[in-house]
Amino acid sequence: MNFLTTIDWIVIFFYFVIILGLAWWVIRKQQKTSADYFLAGRHLSWFIVGASIFASNIGSEHLVGLAGSGATDGVAMAHYELHAWCLLILGWVMVPFYMRSKVFTMPEFLEKRFSPSARTVLSAISLVAYVLTKIAVGVFAGGVVFSVLLPEINFLGMDSFWIGSILVILITGLYTVLGGMAAVAYTEALQTIILIIGSALVTFFGLNALGGWSELRAIAGSEMFNLWKPLVPSGIEGTWEPVKEAGRMAWYFNDNYPWLGMLFCAPIIGLWYWTTDQYIVQRVLSAPNQTEARRGSIAAAFFKLLPVFIFIIPGIIFYALAVSGKIPELQSHLIGADGKIIRDNAQQAFPMLVAYVLPVGIRGLVVAGLLAALMSSLAGVFNACSTLFTIDFYSRLKPNVSQEKLVWVGRVATTVMVLIGLLWLPVIRGGKGLYDYLQGVQAYLGPPIFVVFFAGVFHKRLNAKGALAALYTGFALGLIRLAIDTPVKLSTGFSYQEGSILWIINNIFFQYYSLLIFIISLLVMFIVSYLSEKPDYEKISGLTFGTVTLEQKEETKNSWSKIDVISSAVVLLLILMAYIYFTG
Repeated sequence: MNFLTTIDWIVIFFYFVIILGLAWWVIRKQQKTSADYFLAGRHLSWFIVGASIFASNIGSEHLVGLAGSGATDGVAMAHYELHAWCLLILGWVMVPFYMRSKVFTMPEFLEKRFSPSARTVLSAISLVAYVLTKIAVGVFAGGVVFSVLLPEINFLGMDSFWIGSILVILITGLYTVLGGMAAVAYTEALQTIILIIGSALVTFFGLNALGGWSELRAIAGSEMFNLWKPLVPSGIEGTWEPVKEAGRMAWYFNDNYPWLGMLFCAPIIGLWYWTTDQYIVQRVLSAPNQTEARRGSIAAAFFKLLPVFIFIIPGIIFYALAVSGKIPELQSHLIGADGKIIRDNAQQAFPMLVAYVLPVGIRGLVVAGLLAALMSSLAGVFNACSTLFTIDFYSRLKPNVSQEKLVWVGRVATTVMVLIGLLWLPVIRGGKGLYDYLQGVQAYLGPPIFVVFFAGVFHKRLNAKGALAALYTGFALGLIRLAIDTPVKLSTGFSYQEGSILWIINNIFFQYYSLLIFIISLLVMFIVSYLSEKPDYEKISGLTFGTVTLEQKEETKNSWSKIDVISSAVVLLLILMAYIYFTG
């Protein structure tokens, strides 16, 4: 069934015209240097920085995965979406160090703080992580959206899912490859506005179809609005063993996110992502000074408070509409013959709401918002990948190459990364949930990076040997878990012998395994550092709290004002209010 009318297609057409027109305006400003192409000449204002951070983050995994998680797990994933405070840590704690270092990439910062080897390791693992998560998941989500909203298509053996995935890549890749960071940032600022308006309309019309907020609470039940899931929901074995039914693993929201794991694991992953990941921090590095960078981070923190209400809540609305039978099509789509939720179908929660709840015209605007999120997320990771490869690998191998050549290499790198990402689509389609897949992979790869950055900034005694040991150890533990999980995801019929070591590792909650990686990485970094020589404190001047000069402290102090402090306090207050409300 084709859910889009002529009016909807006209609205979508004008969206593309505006986005491509804005991108063309930026592209016409020829990028002659690597700073222009990869960091927009370091001239982005605070609003563009903040909007760009938000648009890059709010992509496919939210529109498809987070709404789907809301339909099956309630507000459990809101822990990740209430991480606006991590952006305050970025602005107030990490920005001064990053801006003083004048780096292009996060691995380059590690080189200045530790060693060239640390830079190489982080660059390599970051590129691998982007392929495993952001690129592949972004493409997959584009396919899910198109498969729901487009009529069934079969072209050269490809269905709507594959055609949609390829279209998203081609359109986004076009302006990203040609325009660089400037095209990405300015289009993301516009896409942020479209995304927020469109998603808010889904919440509004969804609640209207259901009968209001009180009706949603009554149908969904208090457990769907409880952030703090039981620590051990099914006895002590529930700490690692999912509920089993008919010989298959049947995951329920009670058993998926134990509150202890979320309480300690979520902040680690949040701080890694928001304060050390190239994908996010590249926007901050594109600001001209500490003031604009910090205010951009604070603006992004305000934006980051929205996903709970414009993505998770629509997912719960989808669930309520389905179980109540108020929209029969949604009921048959989400609820199986056994009366239980079909988790894979829940991934289509957001586009299904668009199709069945929104009126004509509004539907086209919201689809434009869907496309805005998909495109902005992919554009951001494309640019981040090209920056990492070109600056951290190619430019070090060819130090005397021209600026034009660096830009060309970055464009080629982007194309290659996209092709590799496509190969991972079957793995993601086999997983139990898009957002679960993303959070799981991040939980395995993020902790050692978090440890190296934060321990390195807060403790000047830690050295390059300790950093490398922590990175190698943490990444090895993460890759072991991924290697064990992947066969299970590739084949629904594959499983390890119950009680075996591989079975136990595969079934430990990813939050607990992530905490294990964090603890081991931290211990390794401290032990190895203190068993080896001290770093040269003069070489790391300004890169740790213990080596900041008086002049640098004064510069940072003069970069903020009362309005920055007040705005940050408001963000923290809003987060506290959300945590108090979502207690079941």
